[in-house]
Amino acid sequence: MSHGGRRSAADTSKVQSAAAEAGEFAVLYEAARIHVQAGRYLDAQLCCEQALALNAENPETLHLAGIACFYSGQYDHSVEWISRALRREPKSVYLADLGAALAKQGRIEEAVKAADKAVQLTPDHADLWRNLGNVLIDAGRGSDALLCFQHALKLDPRQWEAAYKAGQLLYDLGRFEEALSHLESSLEQRPDSAPTLHMRALVLKSLNRLDEALADGRRAIELDPTNADSYGNLAKVLEALGRNEEALSWHDRSLAIAPNVMRIVTDRAISLAALGRFDEAMKEYERALVIDPGQAPATWNLSQLQMLTGNFEAGWQGREARWRIPHLAAGYPKLSTPIWLGDEPVAGKTILVCADEGIGDTIQFARYVPMLAARGARVILAVEKVLCPLLSGLAGVAECLPKAAETVLPPFDLHCPLDSLPLAFGTRLDTIPAENVYLPPPAADRVRAWEDRLGARDRIRVGLVWSGNPKHGNDRNRSMPLKTLARILDVDATFISLQKDPRPADSELLRERPDIVDASADIADFADTAALVSCLDLVISVDTSVAHLAGALGRRTWILLPHIPDYRWLLDREDSPWYPTVRLFRQTDSREYHSVVDRVRSDLIGLVSKPSRT
Repeated sequence: MSHGGRRSAADTSKVQSAAAEAGEFAVLYEAARIHVQAGRYLDAQLCCEQALALNAENPETLHLAGIACFYSGQYDHSVEWISRALRREPKSVYLADLGAALAKQGRIEEAVKAADKAVQLTPDHADLWRNLGNVLIDAGRGSDALLCFQHALKLDPRQWEAAYKAGQLLYDLGRFEEALSHLESSLEQRPDSAPTLHMRALVLKSLNRLDEALADGRRAIELDPTNADSYGNLAKVLEALGRNEEALSWHDRSLAIAPNVMRIVTDRAISLAALGRFDEAMKEYERALVIDPGQAPATWNLSQLQMLTGNFEAGWQGREARWRIPHLAAGYPKLSTPIWLGDEPVAGKTILVCADEGIGDTIQFARYVPMLAARGARVILAVEKVLCPLLSGLAGVAECLPKAAETVLPPFDLHCPLDSLPLAFGTRLDTIPAENVYLPPPAADRVRAWEDRLGARDRIRVGLVWSGNPKHGNDRNRSMPLKTLARILDVDATFISLQKDPRPADSELLRERPDIVDASADIADFADTAALVSCLDLVISVDTSVAHLAGALGRRTWILLPHIPDYRWLLDREDSPWYPTVRLFRQTDSREYHSVVDRVRSDLIGLVSKPSRT
């Protein structure tokens, strides 16, 4: 007898069993999801495995199992689970998470391909663009990552992580104002994010907004007192504010958290050096080099202190570490010929001597070029374009070329960086080649033009330079505003500004001071400056290239130095072994220039009163 459309008892049992299994599967999946959210990743994996025993092909559960493995650090299992999910359903979110897991395994190119395919499948999904940006950072493609983060923010301005990462990358690129904008956008979404506050403190410090940087640094430490880098960053802000003793205490706290991190040890050494505690600083650098023997910045910084304290033998050698420091090596051309550091004869060979640091260094170490030529070498000199007219007439220079990407170099056998010449010649403190004048005399017509411009020599002529390159790492300490140096302007002398590119406040003061002859607009290159300096009785300058130029020309030169000067000026002396006609005026422990300028003014009055002014 037929039952028609009625279900059999067996069919009903199967339906009830399937429903029960479906219900159990749903319960297990939901439990796994909750465990992941709560950070209970092992429990989540167990629930996923139980759910997959009921439905082995469910892509959501396979993906969730991969997520649980990812957060528990089991990246190989994560890749396996997510790959299985993708074979069932090629969803963009699965691809994105696969990319993250592959990146953790170090399979960067595969990770980029997966993350890129994810955004191709769903190009209007901001999270996927952020994920691609993260993977591109792992691939070392910061510029591409930045574009991804910025695109994510266009799609969704609330993407706080994308804004934070973009801020980091822009900071690394030196685009500080843009970085600040992104970090502030991130903090609008997450105002108590310690990493973002830490990053904004770095940016504000770079913008010289030091009080704001200090506030952010303190807040970052309040939110995360375990981050050693935040303590070190706060210390650096305090150093920039001149609060060096206080800074050292924060470096000590950073070191207490991470005692064997080379970078933190090095930062403390920098702080000790700023306090003039040089022996302790050198020991810290040596300690850093025990932690990481190949660490170039620590070797470089140690060499600067060795030079400053007169240990030239170790110092010159240590300065060769600059070739392993990207921002110091970046300006030197890639050359295939051997480098010469004094170990072989050069007679009959052509050697390229190429500038590798600042203009002041170039002028200072150009003194070695005639010595190199005296060994029988044919010397090609490559320097900044503004120095070519000055140095082309230097004894021993066969050719003087502008150091520029478009310059076609003639054939040469060897090359030597200009700042390596003192090492090549084994220079010690007592063997510095210190002739009164080693630069060629300025062209007579240029000198005559300046003499005509300056007029009668009825008073002593004094050239002035009060600031250097604002991008210099120590500019805050070595430069001063014109209003500080203006304290000497009541002395009976003719004052001539040699200052190039004065800062806005200084330009305004120059316009208000007709007692200063502003010659800067008529200075095209260093040959012009040399001609003008040759017409002066005295140059008063902070530590800039003009000070080197005046010393190299044998002119009377007074250099105003910060309390901790550049290595070349050594310590505790008023003279310079590099320039016989130079006199050094140093800051005291007060670390301010007002008292220095007062001493300069007093001695200038004495010079003016002498019958002979030359």
